[in-house]
Amino acid sequence: MSPLDALGLAPMSADMERVEAALRGSVRSSDPFLSDVAGHLVSAGGKRLRPALSLCAAYAAKGVGPVSDDAITGGISVELVHLGSLYHDDVIDEAETRRGVPSVNARWSNIVAILAGDYLLARASSLAASLGADVAALLAATIGELCRGQVLELQHLFDADRSVEAYTSAIEGKTASLFGTACRVGGMVSAVDDPTLEALTAFGHHLGMCFQIVDDVLDVTATDEELGKPAGNDIVEGVYTLPVIHALAASEELRELLGRKIGRDQLDAARALVKSGDAVDRSIETARGHAADASAVLASTSALDAEVVEGLSRLVDSLVTRQF
Repeated sequence: MSPLDALGLAPMSADMERVEAALRGSVRSSDPFLSDVAGHLVSAGGKRLRPALSLCAAYAAKGVGPVSDDAITGGISVELVHLGSLYHDDVIDEAETRRGVPSVNARWSNIVAILAGDYLLARASSLAASLGADVAALLAATIGELCRGQVLELQHLFDADRSVEAYTSAIEGKTASLFGTACRVGGMVSAVDDPTLEALTAFGHHLGMCFQIVDDVLDVTATDEELGKPAGNDIVEGVYTLPVIHALAASEELRELLGRKIGRDQLDAARALVKSGDAVDRSIETARGHAADASAVLASTSALDAEVVEGLSRLVDSLVTRQF
């Protein structure tokens, strides 16, 4: 079952079709080449989890039914920020594939990927501005948080002493901030009161933390085919995530192996060492803690539609129980 299927909300399918159509339209340019490049990952598909959260926030505020055009626009603006960041990430990581297709940098060039990513961020900013100064300011601040998180991560490349605190701060910026913004935008365009807006944002934050930690566990435990990209790539690139940090603290053998660029054989050995102890289980428990916090926020916010709260609770469960 996909995360969106877990929601079980009747209007979601039709509203996500609206998102998909508007998303494809938002990346079109008068220049055919730019349109092709900017639409490359849009055409490749994806979970569309962030715009779905914007829709869910609107459902939660207004009741289950087709959302406003503003909610669609808000969701698209958030998804475009996410896509733009992926273009840039693939340049940083020297990735060759993304979502089962050649990455933009591999198919064209790093320069094309960077400029296309900038174009997507510009389109996101334009759409956010159409919803008002508050939404535009929020999106600008979120892009800043993504950059902060990414820069913090780059400061700790190949750092065998990277702390849990540094890791947490990085993913708060590069992942959780955008999840929180996706929910907040849906609430803003639905004119919810301030306490409800803060609750929706907190829910998105904890869901984003859970999502990223699970992704980082899967990078250690899953296969290339399951991920749609090379498994273990974070370790190769020197990004030591939560399970690796826990394993490094307990394994001198892993510490001797990491801290530098490694090859395929060494990667297999490193992943085996991370999986051999309790590092994966400890990381999963941290993800479950954020999932519990996300569910607790929903349960304590009486202004939210009960049917949507139930759907979002199922979404939380589906994300934290993805196949490890």
